[in-house]
Amino acid sequence: MAAAQAVEEMRTRVVLGEFGVRNVHTTDFPGNYAGYDDAWDQNRFEKNFRVDVVQMDEDTLEFDMVGIDAAIANAFRRILLAEAGGWVEVSCLLCLLGQVPTMAVEKVLVYNNTSIVQDEILAHRLGLIPILADPRLFEYRNQGEEEGTEIDTLQFRLQVRCTRNPNAAKDSSDPNELYVNHKVYTRHMTWVPLGNQADVFPEGTIRPVHDDILIAQLRPGQEIDLMMHCVKGIGKDHAKFSPVATASYRLLPAI
Repeated sequence: MAAAQAVEEMRTRVVLGEFGVRNVHTTDFPGNYAGYDDAWDQNRFEKNFRVDVVQMDEDTLEFDMVGIDAAIANAFRRILLAEAGGWVEVSCLLCLLGQVPTMAVEKVLVYNNTSIVQDEILAHRLGLIPILADPRLFEYRNQGEEEGTEIDTLQFRLQVRCTRNPNAAKDSSDPNELYVNHKVYTRHMTWVPLGNQADVFPEGTIRPVHDDILIAQLRPGQEIDLMMHCVKGIGKDHAKFSPVATASYRLLPAI
């Protein structure tokens, strides 16, 4: 009886013991345990597997996958990061496995950058800013095309110059009082319509997802002036196109 319980624990539990973690490897494959039929069975999988939604709001989805191996759960995590959309169709108990694209900054034309942030680092930060735009309304840009059009490109302008605040108190040491525009946020990004985009998209529908993402900090006399081109892509091509900010999993504890 004790031996049967030990085998069942090895098959179904990862144990956090006093001196380490046990049973972390996958053992439920045919022939590993005498008397157990661990061959893949679709009916048994459909009967034992379920998805329980723990929390779901506009930005976050947390759910439990019960009756699945950790390796498969990790595969779902990687799919969410690289290829899948940021939601799960719970009624079908299936993750969306299609390649879901997003819009992200692909090219940055720097006209003037006198901040302490190098052009390459600044362009990298801009590429990771999530853009609120429906990618279904755009086409993929053909490889090798330098100039974008209204059907495959979104254009943003960022032009900010830091100056001293003439009304600041003489004894003040707070940068928020001493300087004007010393922090460059995504709210400073201005959408520049291409072609007929102004007629197709209502004002305010094309913008960064969040307007309070800090891009850079400036001091009086420093300026950032650049143009950004956003294109359509998927997370498998570059992490900036990933529709989820992060995806992680953990084993459900049984205490």
